Order: sequence, then structure tokens, then C-alpha cells
Amino acid sequence: MKNIYRRIFSILSIIIITGLCACNKSLNLNPQDQLSEAAYFKSAGDFKTFANQYYGYLRNFNNSFADNPHYDGRADVFGGGGTYGAGINTVPASDAYWTNNYSRIRNCNYLLEKAAAFTDQASISQFVAEAKFFRAYCYFELLQLYGGVPLITKTLNLDSPELYGSRASRDQVVDLIVSDLEAAIPNLPASILANSADFGRVSKPAAQAFLGRVALYEGTWLKFRNGDATRYNMLLDKSAAASNAVITSNLFALFGTAASNALGGNSTILGDSAQKYLFILENPKSNPASVTKTANHEYILSYRYDDVSKTIGTNISRQGTQIGPQHKYVNAFLCQDGLPIEKSPLFQGFETYGSEFLNRDNRLKYTIQINNMYYWYGNANYRVTWLNDAADIALSMGKVVKIAGYTNQKWVTERNCPDTKESEDYPVIRYAEVLLNYAEAVYERDGAITDADLNKSLNLVRLRANKNMPALTNGFAGANGLDLRTEIRRERFIELYYENFRFDDIKRWHSATTDLVTNTGGTAYGNISAFVSPWPVGIKFKGTQADIGPNQLKPAPTNALDANGQLILDNTARNFSEKNYLYPIPAQQITLNPALTQNPGW
Repeated sequence: MKNIYRRIFSILSIIIITGLCACNKSLNLNPQDQLSEAAYFKSAGDFKTFANQYYGYLRNFNNSFADNPHYDGRADVFGGGGTYGAGINTVPASDAYWTNNYSRIRNCNYLLEKAAAFTDQASISQFVAEAKFFRAYCYFELLQLYGGVPLITKTLNLDSPELYGSRASRDQVVDLIVSDLEAAIPNLPASILANSADFGRVSKPAAQAFLGRVALYEGTWLKFRNGDATRYNMLLDKSAAASNAVITSNLFALFGTAASNALGGNSTILGDSAQKYLFILENPKSNPASVTKTANHEYILSYRYDDVSKTIGTNISRQGTQIGPQHKYVNAFLCQDGLPIEKSPLFQGFETYGSEFLNRDNRLKYTIQINNMYYWYGNANYRVTWLNDAADIALSMGKVVKIAGYTNQKWVTERNCPDTKESEDYPVIRYAEVLLNYAEAVYERDGAITDADLNKSLNLVRLRANKNMPALTNGFAGANGLDLRTEIRRERFIELYYENFRFDDIKRWHSATTDLVTNTGGTAYGNISAFVSPWPVGIKFKGTQADIGPNQLKPAPTNALDANGQLILDNTARNFSEKNYLYPIPAQQITLNPALTQNPGW
């Protein structure tokens, strides 16, 4: 780690980074000028300007849309999980996630030290809180990847003994994260108006929501590894309380609901399709009703883009259609009677392209492109009238039939948009996650959850696009032989798809060795004996419309088939084991600091 601080210290001995132009509405917070240290931190505005750089640390399309340590593609969602899902990754010489996060932590520590000497503490309290929030944000990233890591809470010199310090325990890292967030929350604004130049900065509900995420992660990590019950119950209580504070603030609502309309804009005009258009919401016309970003009250903290000065710069629409989920993900969606496919009489089987999609949770048709049933659109096959009429159809992709099976449509724009010029925001924290975090924290705390708590959280997510589906209640679960934990986890799997939660979820639940090795798992979603496969699989092929009849796939896929006649997407040997729950410490860091110990098994 010494190399990190040598480089940073040398730079900061000459200059202080930052000096931004005033934030515009899109919150473009990248440093543009450099000012001398002697002339800096003389006013509250200097602290604000320095803090602007922190917003570049947030997850966004450029660092999270494709492969990264949290990527759904490393889990049981897309393909076979690659080398990480297979458990065959090796120890890297270096790792940018380690070095970048420590560099960012130093920037947070630097502001905090300068703030301590500033006379007007009240005028900079918000920016001190932002520094603590982002220090917690970076340490949580390190915790998820590596477990316990060295705790650095001050800026270091080249001869600082901390450069050769050992790793802190998981508990110590979590305690610092929680402490920073709890210290930040009172000094952050309760809300920031959408027409404010500061719209997009961290708010009190954002920090509360993030605390709910952190405490749930660590509480369940400990619980499913037989950790100290007093500690994990304390964390689960903290998670539920923090998430509940966001819920009861009444400042956020699910897009496409009456509660969202009450906060401004009319997203219910999109009906059930609001579930789809939320993720491609732009200010240029991006949906049939011309709803714009001002109607989005679901994103609590986001990395913000706009179509004029800050487009995404990554080809998310084309890239989004190059991937597709496994059969396991498609099987997870309930039928409209609220029952999983192995229990529901509404399930129509796999014989035709469309049969398995009939009578299912509406989120399914808004998340993936269903083979041979609907016309599909993208930035190069865009809508003209938004009426799905002849003019639209003429430019569409047609009724897509993919050889591998299922194709993603989440994040794929339907407007005429040049490659890389999309401008939808990236949700760092959205309200649906908060609702699901609350439900899980309450359930895992006591092994039970009331119908009232389900109705204020999970059922809002479940019923947004399914107005006629029965709510999940204790009575419904009992009458139909459903396990509440499985149903709570099912909702996360479905709702948070392609948002980089699944790999972390199956790690904290300590189920990845099963979910990734056998592809069935203790949290199997529709994977009864008829559907279980030891491999990641796509559509059922043998004996179906894809295999026989006038609409069979041509050319026929060359994939091997499993015992159920499904296309095997990846037959790589599955070796995910206990050591793979954490990434290895980069070898270079251990060479530079022998006091660092490697994670077990590496």
C-alpha cells in the first residue's frame, strides 16, 4: 500500500485537486482546475468544491455496466459466471479496486483534517458529512471484496507506520462504516429540490438507505456463518430502522405508482410498463407518454447524466442486447396467481416460444425480450410513433428469436439515439431496494414478518406491475406451502436484476457454493426436479417449437443439451469454494507490506 500513498503524497505536496465550475443540474462533479494548498480551504465554498470529486466515486454505467467485482455476470444470472463464478480466478499482481479506494479514502481524510481547523464549522457541516459518507462508501466496497482491510483514518506521510499496518477485522471495518454514516446523517439535507443546483448530492435519506444496505449485508453475512447472534441481530435492527426511516420520510415512491404521482409528475400514465421505462427514462422522448426524469421519485441517489452536456459514453443499448439471463432467472418469476411455476395451474409449460411467458409476473416481459412474441426496439431500431404501428414495426428488430434463448431488454433505449449518447441516470440507491432491504432485515431478525410489514415494503414492489396478483401474506404462504425467506429472496432476484446485487447477495447468504456449482441452490427459484440442471442453461430446446415445426431455430444451436433438453450455456467445471467468497489481496500489496495477510485459501 506504500506505493499508493507515496504517489498521492507527492502530488498533494504541490497541489490540491479540484476547483470546479458551479455545479449544473446534471451535477458534473469532475475536477477542472488546480489550486495551491495555501490558497485553499479558506471558505465553505472551497470545501464544497473539494467534495465534488467524491461523486465520481459512485457506481455508474462506465464502471458497473459490464464486468466488475459485483457483476451479475459473475453470479447465476448471465451465462456461466466466468472465471469468478466458476471459482477459477487467481491472485492478481495488482488490483485497481484496492488502489483506487485507498486513494479515494485519502481524499476523504484530507477534507476531514482541513475541516477540523476551520473556524465556521456550521457552514461546512454538510461537506464534512459527505466526506464521511464517501469514506464509508469506499470502505464498504473494500469490505465486500476483501473482508477486513487496513483502516486508514488520517492522511499519511512516507514514513507513517500505518503504511505497514496489518488488516483490521471485519467488525472493526463495519464499525467504522456505521460510525461514519451515523455521524453524517444528521448533517445532510433532509431533501434537495429537483430544481436546485445541488440536486444529486447526498441527502439524509441516501445515507440512511446506505446504512440499511451495509447493516443488512453484514448482519446476514454473520448470521449465515454462525456468527455472534448479539452482533448480527444488532445490525439487522439497525438495517430495519434505517430503511424504515427512509420509508416513513414519504420523500420517495416507486415509479409508476399513485404515491409517485403525489410527489410530482404522472408516471402512472405508463401503466405496468413503468417498470420498463424507469430504466431508460431520459428528458428527450423515451417512452410513449413523454414522461421525463422529473417524474422519477424512486432514485434516492444516482449517477446523473443528461442528453446535452453529459451523455453516458458507453454503448449500453447495444451491449444490453448482447447478454441474456439463464433459465434459472426466468423460472424465478411467479405466475399471476402469486405461485411459482412448479405450483401454479396457470403455468403453460415450455413447448412453444411464448407458452412459458403466459400468465406470468409482468416484470418478465418488461425485463427480457421474449422470443417470437413481440416487436423489439433499440437505439438503431427505434420507435417512430411510439404506437407499435406500421411505422414503428418497420424499423423494429422484429420478433426476435435468439439462438441461445433469452435476451435482455433492461437499459435498452427505444428512441432514435446515436451509440453511446443515451442519458438515463444510473441508480446507485433506489427505493425498491430500500423496501426489500426492510423486509429482509425484519424477517431475518426474528424469523418472521407481519403482513403489515410485508404490505409496507415487499408487496409494493411485487404489485407495482401486477395489480391483480395476490399480495404475499403469512396466510397465503402457509396455504400454498411457500417459504417466506425464499419469497423475499425471490423478489430481490427479480427486481434487482442487472443492477449488480446478485453476486453479493449469494455471498452474504453463504449460498454461492451451491447456487454457482450446481445451479440449484437452497434458494432455488422454480428449480424442482424437472428443471434442475448442473449447468447454467438457456431455453428448453428438445421437443419444443425451437426444435421442431415450421418456426424451429435455423440454424439449430450447437450447444450441448442437459438431461432436460435445455441448452447448456457454459460447461466449465464449477469449482466455487469457501475461499471464493472473498477476492484475494493483490500480491503486490503483500510484497510492499508483509504485515498484510492473504485471505484464507489463496
